[in-house]
Order: sequence, then C-alpha cells, then structure tokens
Amino acid sequence: MKFILLLLFSTVMPVVAFCQELNCTVEINTDKISGTDKAIFNTLKTAITEYMNNTQWGNAKYLTNEKIECKLFFTISSFDGTTMSGDLQVQSTRPVYNSTYTTTLINFKDTSIEFTYTENEPLIFSETTMESNLTAILNFYGYMILAIDSDSFAPNGGDFYYEKAANIVNMGQSSGEKGWKAFEDNKNRSAVLSAFTDKSTSGIRTLLYNYHRKGLDEMVLSPDKGKMVITQSLDLLKQIYDVNPMSVALSMFKDAKLDELVNVYSKSNTTERQNVYELLYQLYPTESQRLNKIKEEQK
Repeated sequence: MKFILLLLFSTVMPVVAFCQELNCTVEINTDKISGTDKAIFNTLKTAITEYMNNTQWGNAKYLTNEKIECKLFFTISSFDGTTMSGDLQVQSTRPVYNSTYTTTLINFKDTSIEFTYTENEPLIFSETTMESNLTAILNFYGYMILAIDSDSFAPNGGDFYYEKAANIVNMGQSSGEKGWKAFEDNKNRSAVLSAFTDKSTSGIRTLLYNYHRKGLDEMVLSPDKGKMVITQSLDLLKQIYDVNPMSVALSMFKDAKLDELVNVYSKSNTTERQNVYELLYQLYPTESQRLNKIKEEQK
C-alpha cells in the first residue's frame, strides 16, 4: 500500500526541471586572419558554447525560462596554429519585471585575450586548478555574469560568485598569463574584479540593485517612483569617480547603460534632464553627443 501511495503521489506532482544557469551564444570572428584553415574555429565555437551552457556554476536552481541570456563574441587577430589572441566582447541582459523589456547588464570588451587550443581539444571545468587559460577566461566571465545578475536582484546577491571569480584571478596571476596581473592594466580581468569587490568602488553593486530592482522594475507600475530611484542611484557613480576616476566600473556602466538612460529621461521635465546631464557629463565628457540627447527634450 505504501508503494502504491508513493507511486500515485509521484504521478500527480508536477515535474520541475532545473538546469544550468546560462544561455550563452558564442561567436568567433576571424576576418583578420587569412590563409588559414578555419575549421578549428568551428570546433572551438562548439566547445565554448557547450562549456558555458553545460557547466553548473553554482548551487542555485534555475528554471529553463530563468536562464541568463549572455553572449561571448571573440575577435581573433592572430593565430599560429595553436595560439590565438585577440579580444572578447562580453554581454549579458536581464528581463525587467512585468514587461517584455530586457536591459543590458554587461557590455564589456576584454582586449587581453590569448590562449592555446588544438582542434577537438576537450575543455575541462575545474574550480581548484587552472586547466588552461581559455577555461580560466570562460570561468571568470561565467562567474562575473552570474555575480552582476545576482546583484541586480538582491543586495550583495553576487557574493558567492565574486568569491569564485577571485579564485580564478588568483590562479591566473600565478600562471603568468596575460590579462590577470594586478595593476598591469586598469581594464584587465583583475581590475574588473577589483572594481566590484574593493571597498572603495564596491558602491557599483549597490547601484546595480537600486537601478534595476528598485528602479527599472518599479517603473512599469510607477514610472515616476522608479525613475526617481534611478536618478538617486546615479550619485553612486560620482562617489566612485571621486575615489577612483579611472575605475573600470565607470566605463562598464557607461557602455551598458548610457543609451538606456537617454530613453529613461527622454520624457522627463527640464530640471530632471539637466541634473542628470550635468552629473553624467562630469564623468563622461567625451560622450557629449550622446549625453546631449538627455539634455534636449525629445518630441
């Protein structure tokens, strides 16, 4: 009888399918390379895609429709048969509650990409060892995508993933590979991690939460209330600038959000548009053409 009851119970309970966290699209541009058999890049694309989407990055349970949409766009500028170098554009988005709108969280270019790969080489995931520089790069950005996404939904929600990313950076620094060394470059992978974890600039994480969860998510139901929170959250950018005007956090926010801010404030009153323009112009004076769209009333 107990067996029958268990069988009946299992048949009426809904089956919930949990899955890996990322839905990652991978592109590899080889236009800068000529006279080379490019079949290896097809296998590389497949290997990276499967690696990003089949790896279980943490313990959180994600439903299929909750997967984080992201993209890795590699531009390979040199290739000698096994060693590839170039840059990597990392992008991720997040849905806005109660709407069909998706907002960009990351739009960042890593210009220090260099790794070795042989055709059909398996990519092996490890949290404790650096299997290759390629997997280390993929691990770092996998964790950063999850960290930033989590921060946008809950205060300090990305702590777990930043810790994982820090382990990857530590191993990368010990390896001597390009793109990992502290203070080598103010926009390399070490600098990106520091921007979100160093106390002096970690206000970017508070900004992520306020801007998205208390700002954009609220704008659907209460546009004025949500926009007011976004306006207030931008003061955190000025605080970061005052401490570290070269922080990569500032450029990462600009590349992800500047066009969106134009849309957010396109129908605002003159005073609000002017205040936002003046704040952002202090931080991004070279972006005057785009910023002028905030200042000017949109018809």
